Amino acid sequence: MTDPHDAPSFSDDEYAFLRHVRFGELPPAVRPEERVALTETDPDRGAPLDYPERWDLRHGGAA
Repeated sequence: MTDPHDAPSFSDDEYAFLRHVRFGELPPAVRPEERVALTETDPDRGAPLDYPERWDLRHGGAA
């Protein structure tokens, strides 16, 4: 068997090339003036799944 610690070590440039091959070119970075603050759009999401009327969905049973 081969030891996984015997794997070849790559340079930073080789790793950068492998990332480029796998993921392609990255999109341009978002500039600070283009950023927006995130806001909560739906603060009331309804009853949590721990309510008895939702147990059938959580546990796969029929009501």
